[in-house]
Amino acid sequence: MTPLRCLVCSLIFALSAAGLTWAADLPSVAPESLGFSPARLARIGTAVKGEIERGQYPGAVVLVARSGRIVYFESFGVLDPKGGKPMTKDAIFRLYSMTKPYTSVAAMMLVEEGRLRVTDPVSKYIPAFAKLEVSVASTDSSTGAVRYSNVSAEREITIQDLLRHTSGFVYTGFTAHAKVKELYLKENVGWQNVTPSEQIERLAKVPLAHQPGTTFEYGLSVDVLGRVIEVISGMTLSQFIQERIFTPLGMTDSAFVVSGEKVQRLAQPFATDPATGTPIKLVDVTVPPRNDAGGAGSAVTAGDYARFLQMMLNGGQLNGVRLLSRTTAKYMTSDHLGEMKSSGNVALPPAIGFGLGFAVRRETGLFEVTGNAGEYFWAGAAGTGFYVDPKEELICVFMTQAQPGMPRRYDRYFFKQMVYQAIDD
Repeated sequence: MTPLRCLVCSLIFALSAAGLTWAADLPSVAPESLGFSPARLARIGTAVKGEIERGQYPGAVVLVARSGRIVYFESFGVLDPKGGKPMTKDAIFRLYSMTKPYTSVAAMMLVEEGRLRVTDPVSKYIPAFAKLEVSVASTDSSTGAVRYSNVSAEREITIQDLLRHTSGFVYTGFTAHAKVKELYLKENVGWQNVTPSEQIERLAKVPLAHQPGTTFEYGLSVDVLGRVIEVISGMTLSQFIQERIFTPLGMTDSAFVVSGEKVQRLAQPFATDPATGTPIKLVDVTVPPRNDAGGAGSAVTAGDYARFLQMMLNGGQLNGVRLLSRTTAKYMTSDHLGEMKSSGNVALPPAIGFGLGFAVRRETGLFEVTGNAGEYFWAGAAGTGFYVDPKEELICVFMTQAQPGMPRRYDRYFFKQMVYQAIDD
């Protein structure tokens, strides 16, 4: 290769690398240019700092974007309570259940390629789920004792059931079904420290908590969906999501394993939960997992996640890169439950439905925090959360690291309230 060609290649590589760096965050603009009051936006910082001072969490990163441009992006508190290093906007957070939208988008990309249908039975790809049973409770009329028996599933679980959590698979920590919870604990059906095949084998032994397609109950459905993606693609789930979602969207700080110098940017929780004194132990994303968890396993920066959400808000594309059609993005973010009942500790309130990977707001009213019908959202157990409001062309991302558990919704709703009060158009 001639010296001139070497120089040209070096320049091309440098420009490409710079392009990836520039792609890390959406462009920023003056908030007033997009209908936000700077003074009212400043209230977000005051509120978040107040929560940090109260010991709610060590630090936070918050991002607000409208019409594809950032109007507010700040970090607060500390990255790691042990060392006291200040939180930074490029901090990396364990997402837990905010991984689920990635897996759902991955599945719908396969649907668009004709390799999968939402009506397909899961057993088409995982035969172990062909003939499942359902645990049914009955009460003895004389003693009041609850007894459990198994009956055959009335129909097979479909891909749609996995996407909208109507499969009958549940979470041990959230379900109110005592027998299924007992069996889940006995068989250790979770994703950590087991291979994908081991998890499937164990899960297939346990009866479902509900007849498929009858009840929304949050659970292991998206972990199973990840296994389906692996069977179809011939890749691990993390490889598929990296190649088909993270890389095309320029999500350079998103992965299922945080390695190298990036470990220094990994946000950490308090050593113990301030409310209970219980030691906090979050998933270790610095070592490769035995099982890529489609429902819980990834880590990301606020800026990267905003790019993913902007792709959805744009109807499946970002900066000329299209992952989904506009029609598919709309289909995913529309309610797929209708009047179906909701169960478990993550039961949905009347104003909220569920689409394919996202909770969907059906009513502007009937809910505890400001917003609009048509918005979609979800959250992660360790303190992360997001909202997308198509009517306002608005994206809100809230990142903390704290004790896993649903009470963290207070933090997310509080943040959302502060964002909407700042709209001044």
